[in-house]
Amino acid sequence: MLTHVLSATVVGIEASPIHVEVDVAQGLPGCHIVGLPDAGVKEGRVRIRGAIENSGLKYPLRRITVNLAPADLRKDGAAFDVPIAVGILSAAGILPPEVNDNSLFVGELALDGTVRPVRGVLPMAAYARAQSIPRLFVPRENAAEAAIVGGDCAIVPVGHLAELVDALRGEMLAAPRATCPPFVPSTGADLSEVRGQEVARRALEIAAAGGHNIVFVGPPGSGKTMLARRLPGLLPALSFDESLETTMVYSVAGLLSGRSLVTERPFRAPHHTVSVAGLAGGGPSVRPGEISLAHNGVLFLDELLEFGRPALEALRQPLEEREIAVVRARRTVVFPADFMLVAALNPCPCGHFGNRVRTCTCSQSAIHSYRAKLSGPLLDRIDMHVEVPALSYRELASKESGESTAMVRQRVETARLRQSQRSPRSNARLTSAELGQAATLDSDGHRILERAVERLALSARAIERVRRLARTIADMEASTDVRGPHVAEALQYRFLDKESS
Repeated sequence: MLTHVLSATVVGIEASPIHVEVDVAQGLPGCHIVGLPDAGVKEGRVRIRGAIENSGLKYPLRRITVNLAPADLRKDGAAFDVPIAVGILSAAGILPPEVNDNSLFVGELALDGTVRPVRGVLPMAAYARAQSIPRLFVPRENAAEAAIVGGDCAIVPVGHLAELVDALRGEMLAAPRATCPPFVPSTGADLSEVRGQEVARRALEIAAAGGHNIVFVGPPGSGKTMLARRLPGLLPALSFDESLETTMVYSVAGLLSGRSLVTERPFRAPHHTVSVAGLAGGGPSVRPGEISLAHNGVLFLDELLEFGRPALEALRQPLEEREIAVVRARRTVVFPADFMLVAALNPCPCGHFGNRVRTCTCSQSAIHSYRAKLSGPLLDRIDMHVEVPALSYRELASKESGESTAMVRQRVETARLRQSQRSPRSNARLTSAELGQAATLDSDGHRILERAVERLALSARAIERVRRLARTIADMEASTDVRGPHVAEALQYRFLDKESS
């Protein structure tokens, strides 16, 4: 007997339907799975048989053929265990064939019949809603995640294969209620704990207000990492749409950890030994990398020049396009990658070049070779280069604290509100046409920028980034026009351009 069951897999962050065709016929007992399954799918034969028998059901001792269509799309993972099991039970006559109609099944089976959680349930739920599929059967641990999508699709959580069989026989299980956690700004260490570094604090506030990429340059222990880790707390809370996008990525990566929705902006800080695939995404089954996991949040690269050159160069396209296309032999997968890049680097291999207290022991050739790891095209895509000098003992021991994160975030949110009245994008993401309208310079601004271009040899891309930065500074001062002082301050945050000129 032949039966059909609907399931789905995830390509990028979107679900693709998979039609599970199961044929139980006379022949030598065995189960054969075709349709480009990987090892995890093929091993499901053992899990499925154990789950059916240990659930008190009879496994058919006949020739079982399972086809996963479309056959040209590679299938991976264990999420097809449940739909294959349902297909086998239906084809064997244990379940009536019509129970599979208008339902989508996903889940991994344990040998005792327990239904285990899987990755990518949120995109599958979105697909089920878009296609008006009446019922979606998911593992119990994934139910709250699937319910966030809402709509007319009934989410049926199952914790055991026996429960699933009962539900298909008419005993519907209670569907979870879609509850949206409150959206709050990211919490963590407070900015008031940072001593001194007024210029760097000001730069961090500007970066948060406009969504600008920033790199801190300074000796070890000057506070670069401390500043970077306080940036998420300055950013506005995620909107529902942003939260849903971010949750999609984390669902595909299997990193939700029981959460139904990601409500805080991500902060990703990969180690400098990360591979290109780990940073940009990829691997045998094409998973999102760190830059996609930082979507709508912050990607922090500490000790920037210790990262491999190929990994750093992989950041070029995402910083411009706000997405990354991972190309493989059989397919191209696009992941979102709209993040703020925050980096920290030492000025030289020993870290003390320009230090007022300690003497640098590096030769000029060593310094040049060290800084050459950061290419000009990548540096062009970073809006702000800020020097973070070493602090004196008096500054470190001072009991005077700066402004708190909450106070600074209020100004950031006010600046963001002004930007939203001009464009749905932040200043750092304005198109060239929008920038021309929003950041028209006065005569002083043009004169200052012209002299800077001649002296620092700024590229066309760097000029645009200076103008975007000046627009943010003007927004923070509630100025409708971008004037000379705004441009002058924006140019002050091009520390690495000054050193190379």
